[in-house]
Amino acid sequence: MEHNKGQMVRKALSVAWPAMMESFFVTLAGMIDTMMVAELGSYAVAATGLTAQPKFIGLTLFIGINVAVSALVARRKGEQNQESAHEIVWTSLLMTLLLCVLVTILFVAFTSQIMVLAGSNTDTHEAAVEYFPIIMGGLLFNVITMVINEAAQRGSGNTRLSMTTNLASSIVNIVFNYLLIEGHFGFPAWGVRGAAIATVLGTVVSAGMALFSLIRKNSYIKLSRLIRFGLQLRRTCVASIWRLAGTTSLENIAMRVGFVATALIAARLGTDEFAVHNIGMNLLGLGFSFADGMQVAAIALAGESLGASRKEEVKTYGSICQRIGFAISLILAAALTFGSEWYFGLYFNQRHTIEMGMMISRWIAVIILLQISQVIFTGCLRAAGDVRYTLVCAMISVTGIRTLVTILGVFVFRLGLTGVWIGVLSDQTSRFLLMAHRFHQGKWVDIRI
Repeated sequence: MEHNKGQMVRKALSVAWPAMMESFFVTLAGMIDTMMVAELGSYAVAATGLTAQPKFIGLTLFIGINVAVSALVARRKGEQNQESAHEIVWTSLLMTLLLCVLVTILFVAFTSQIMVLAGSNTDTHEAAVEYFPIIMGGLLFNVITMVINEAAQRGSGNTRLSMTTNLASSIVNIVFNYLLIEGHFGFPAWGVRGAAIATVLGTVVSAGMALFSLIRKNSYIKLSRLIRFGLQLRRTCVASIWRLAGTTSLENIAMRVGFVATALIAARLGTDEFAVHNIGMNLLGLGFSFADGMQVAAIALAGESLGASRKEEVKTYGSICQRIGFAISLILAAALTFGSEWYFGLYFNQRHTIEMGMMISRWIAVIILLQISQVIFTGCLRAAGDVRYTLVCAMISVTGIRTLVTILGVFVFRLGLTGVWIGVLSDQTSRFLLMAHRFHQGKWVDIRI
């Protein structure tokens, strides 16, 4: 048994490390992106930060589809039903492209109104309105990459492809940030517009690489087998995808309500405060990048084991991924404790903003210990199809507890940014407790999808 567990640990790490590196590079590129934008001033950091939650709201349906496709492909691989896996991927691509056209038109047409709802003010509105439609205009390339790499290929256990694709995308993004934000080597100095264009160019590269991966011989999902299905949507596949994607999308919407509420409250504290808050959220995203990598491993390995009816193996993989994730969170918490002044000094040169950042880092060092574990538990439940429970948890913890505690902390107890981050901690604590309880109950392994 110990030998088998050792093999399982090695297998979990082999699937997880490329996904962790991929998420890390994407997050790092975002940090560097923000660092370059910060040269324009706090208003630019705050303005681009305003667009984050509206963008993720636009991506909600696609995230839900990706979670569903990843779980279904992993399950079909375990069942040794490659034809059904291809049918699911092709159906999801057609669904995604149709939805993408509608979402892009809607969000670009109402950019100004969306930015007002997101909390823009006289300092940030113009820059946010310049940045957001370019990002949403390039949504097509983003969602193509998501379906192929982050859903289909990850679900089949091929996480290295997604890593190399997103690494290339991040490099392109950073290079064009340098060229287009302040203008170098004869390129125009387009400020936040240049940052947005650089981001889109990165997604163009990743979409091209994702499509190219489908013609490789060693790919579990192959283009030649996908296109045989034609342009007709398969009702059975749509139903299978939507049973998971619909609930997961509602879960993401519930989460975004809490995230937007937190961002709106932070924005009301002032431009400097909101800029520092956004850098803190980027830092928290660094922790999520490692959690996401372990979650990918949990979904792929748990889904495949469930498809093969090896239920005890599913629980073991989940526990292995959680323990590895917790060890990583301890290392990150230590780094945050001792490196926060240096980190926020990369973005700001005023002492009061750096001190606000150091305060946020202390909260993140605690939050990250809970965040990584709860994300991995959530991945296991999603792989099994237990998405109604994760929806209820999101509504309770993110929409309810996080929003209420943030409002009390800022407006009742007048704690400023501290109140905002106590709200984030309350959300992560409650989600960790709820997800851990469900995972250890073990009933989720009996769900059929």
